[in-house]
Amino acid sequence: MRPLAPMTVTFIDPLCRNLCPLEARVLDAAVRRLPPARRPSIVAVSVDPWGDDAATFADDRVHWQLPAEWRWGVGTKAQLAAVWHDYAIGVQTTKTTLAGVTVRNVSHTEASYVVDASGHERALLLYPFRVSDVLATLRRIGAA
Repeated sequence: MRPLAPMTVTFIDPLCRNLCPLEARVLDAAVRRLPPARRPSIVAVSVDPWGDDAATFADDRVHWQLPAEWRWGVGTKAQLAAVWHDYAIGVQTTKTTLAGVTVRNVSHTEASYVVDASGHERALLLYPFRVSDVLATLRRIGAA
């Protein structure tokens, strides 16, 4: 059996126009600095199940300049909440309805985990982190 590849698991709101796109760009820039054969996967677990749809992900790919390899972890609110709990990610949603339009504001822990090839969480990076932080972590676990 072939070992798993290392990966970065991050928690992103696909509707965010604040820190999430910045965090995504840092992760992508770090991965792009590695040779293609050594690049870890990036899995973005959604913190906003109400915003999880193909159109939003397509917009994010263009506006956030994400590569095709970027993967989204999505599910029902209950399924995602279990993942948030397992990774100790705080997610708080407030809902406002004005003139019949409901708007949700999602606040969450801006964090990424580096997971080694055997599936062990080896590092927690809290945003704002830098490309050099991600690369140093990957080198330390032998993934870069």
